[in-house]
Amino acid sequence: MIRFGVVGTNWITERFIAAGRQHEDFKVTAVYSRSDEKGQAFTKKHQLQLFFTDINEMANHDEIDAVYIASPNALHAEQALSFMENGKHVLCEKPFASTSMEVSKMIEKAETKGVVLMEAMKSTFMPNFLTVKENLHKIGPVRSYFSSSCRYSPFYDDLKNGSLPNLFNPALSGGALMDLGVYTIAPLVALFGRPASIQTTGTILESDVDGQGHMLLDYEEVKASVMFSCITNSYLPTEIIGEKGTIVIHHISSPKKAEIHYPDGTSEDISRQQEYDPMYYEIAEFIQLIQTNKQQSSINTWENSIITMDILDQARRQMGVDIN
Repeated sequence: MIRFGVVGTNWITERFIAAGRQHEDFKVTAVYSRSDEKGQAFTKKHQLQLFFTDINEMANHDEIDAVYIASPNALHAEQALSFMENGKHVLCEKPFASTSMEVSKMIEKAETKGVVLMEAMKSTFMPNFLTVKENLHKIGPVRSYFSSSCRYSPFYDDLKNGSLPNLFNPALSGGALMDLGVYTIAPLVALFGRPASIQTTGTILESDVDGQGHMLLDYEEVKASVMFSCITNSYLPTEIIGEKGTIVIHHISSPKKAEIHYPDGTSEDISRQQEYDPMYYEIAEFIQLIQTNKQQSSINTWENSIITMDILDQARRQMGVDIN
C-alpha cells in the first residue's frame, strides 16, 4: 500500500483521489492547503488522517510515502524538491515546472535521493494513446501532425473584469500554453522526440501571459502544427497524417477514440475500451515504479519532460512572455 499526500484542494485533486481509490495499492492519508478552513473541509470530506498548512512539516512526516502535487505551476519545483529531499516519491502535475532549468534540478534531486519522479501527463498513459503508438506503422511515413487544445475559460471573464486568476497570473507561470497547449506538445514529444526547430506566435493579454497561440514544429520529415487557447473554443480532433493513412484522435488531452482513415475510403477503429478513470493509468504507472524500485517511467520519461519544457520555454519567449 502506497500512502499518498496531496498538495492542493482543487477539482483536479478531487479527481486524483477518486481515480486513485480504484487502485488496490493506493491510500491517501494527508492533504496540504494554505487555507486552514479549506484544508479542514477537504480532510473531513475525504476522511483523511492528516492535514497540513506547513509544506515542510508535511514533507517530513512518516505517514506519507509519496505526494501528488497539484499546486500553481510556479510552485511545482520548490515543493517537489522539498518532498524529494525528505525521501518522498513525487508525482507532479503538468506542466512539470516553470522552466526546463527547474525540471533539471528536480531530476537531479530524484537521482540523488533515489526516489521516483514523474510528470502527471495522464493522456500518454491512456489506452487510446497507447493504441496510436502501436498502430502508427500502418499509416506509413508520417508527414504531418496537427493538434488543437482550445477551451474558453470562465476565468477570462474574471480577468476582463479586473481580477487576476491563477490561470492568467505571470507570477504563477500561467497562460494558455502552460494550461492547455502542453496537452498538444507532450503527445508529439512522446511520438517523435525533440523537434529541430519551432516557431510560435500568440496573443499576449493585459496580464502579460499568452491567451492563445499557434506553433509550428519542424521534425524534418514530420511537420507539426498546434493551436492552444484559453480565450476561444476549438472542436477539431488531432490528426497524424501519413502517406498510407491518417490517424484521428478525439480529445487529445484525454483520448476517448482513435481511428485510421485510409486513402481508399475505408477506416479502422483502433479504439480500446477504457475501464478506469482517465487519471487511474498514470497513478498505476507511478505505483508500479515505486514497487519495482524504478525511478522513472518508460513512457513519461525524464527526457520527454525536459524536451516538452524546453519547447514551452522557447515558445513563450517567442510570444514575448517573460519566463524569468
